[in-house]
Amino acid sequence: MATSTPARLKVILGESNVEKLILPNGIPESLDDLLSKIKTTFGLKGNIRVQYMDQDFDNDFFNLNSTNELKDLGTIKVVNQQTNPTLISATETTPYSLSPESEDSVSLASDETILLSPDSVTSRTQQWPEEFQIPRFSYDTELQLAKGNSEYHESHKLLTLSSRMKSDVLNRLAEEMYKFKAYPEDAHFCTVAEALIKRHPCLKEHGSLNGCYGWKQRLKYKMGNYRTQLKFLGCPELSVNSLKSKAATDAYPAKKTKRPKRAEANFYPSFPTGETLESLEKLRLEILHDIRIRNNERVIADKMARTFSYRRQEVVNQEPRIKDFKDRWPALFQQKEINADFLRLMAVPLEDKFMSQLDMYSSQLISTEDIHIRGECVLKALIGFLGENADDLIKEYYDSGADDAMKDLEQFTMAVFIIRNRGMDCRSHGRHWHCH
Repeated sequence: MATSTPARLKVILGESNVEKLILPNGIPESLDDLLSKIKTTFGLKGNIRVQYMDQDFDNDFFNLNSTNELKDLGTIKVVNQQTNPTLISATETTPYSLSPESEDSVSLASDETILLSPDSVTSRTQQWPEEFQIPRFSYDTELQLAKGNSEYHESHKLLTLSSRMKSDVLNRLAEEMYKFKAYPEDAHFCTVAEALIKRHPCLKEHGSLNGCYGWKQRLKYKMGNYRTQLKFLGCPELSVNSLKSKAATDAYPAKKTKRPKRAEANFYPSFPTGETLESLEKLRLEILHDIRIRNNERVIADKMARTFSYRRQEVVNQEPRIKDFKDRWPALFQQKEINADFLRLMAVPLEDKFMSQLDMYSSQLISTEDIHIRGECVLKALIGFLGENADDLIKEYYDSGADDAMKDLEQFTMAVFIIRNRGMDCRSHGRHWHCH
């Protein structure tokens, strides 16, 4: 029902992310037009769906199938639908985090499907991007920035921001940064500030060497205030460091601060919606039973995904010994579950990342000065190239097993025997091979 009367909608993008959408030409007749407007205004990518608040049902949210359900000053909620078939949530109805799509998206075979944890509203799905994308700000801020950029290109005139505009810019940037890191480093603030003035050159600063030093400092203060706000709202990865969460002997602000290490994306995730400590402990006990059942990998993977946050909080809070942790979570120490938990924790596929890096550095790894080691690498590669198994031709022993090597030598028509000792020299013996 398109009209010339402007419409305003309250748009819920996340638990602590609410925006106002202004529609100068009224609510669009087409649902696709509305979705396109939402994605353009707030810089969203991927497939989304919208739910509207129905006052007839105590303000519950229902899927929006027609814009006829919307009125001026109505409330809608945006849900980002996951389209990558290899990344499947344990519950299809759980919305995914509204974050930019990564160019390094995970690509796995269908039989290697990994279940992500269902608490995806608060889970990060990628590492800090190589190029930070500046989000769209509120409608009126974007209008003024567009005008300011136009004047800058014509006369290099810089835009004077009102306090409201400056607050809008900093708030949106802090929210966008938090999607990747709760505690950005100095280099990250520099990256964001530089990306901001590159996208909006009218925001450059007089007297600054790079034109954005002041923005960098403002972002640091804003990010600290944003963390404080989320901590008071009960965000687990922040409230874990509050004095109330610490033991009496550790109740000091800087003592035993728990923060992500080694690029951990989901260091301390929150429990899935509707789950409690008791319900997740029940799932853990069920996994102990399920692991004894054959061909039960899918059920185990589903429950391991749902208990990821419980497992992470246990690691951070209790710092258990590996033996004790293995007794409580034996399913984790399987290849597929190691890969799955690594992906949930780091937002990086372990095997794919390792193999891609190995390909990148392989030429340097084999450029050793030791001709024997280089020859051994080439020989093994040649065997693989010919479609043979290197273990069938090359037999390796340590010097303590030299006698066993000589006995085994009699059983082969042709083989390469390598005996290694602490001096790092290499002797190879074979009926038709003899290497020094």
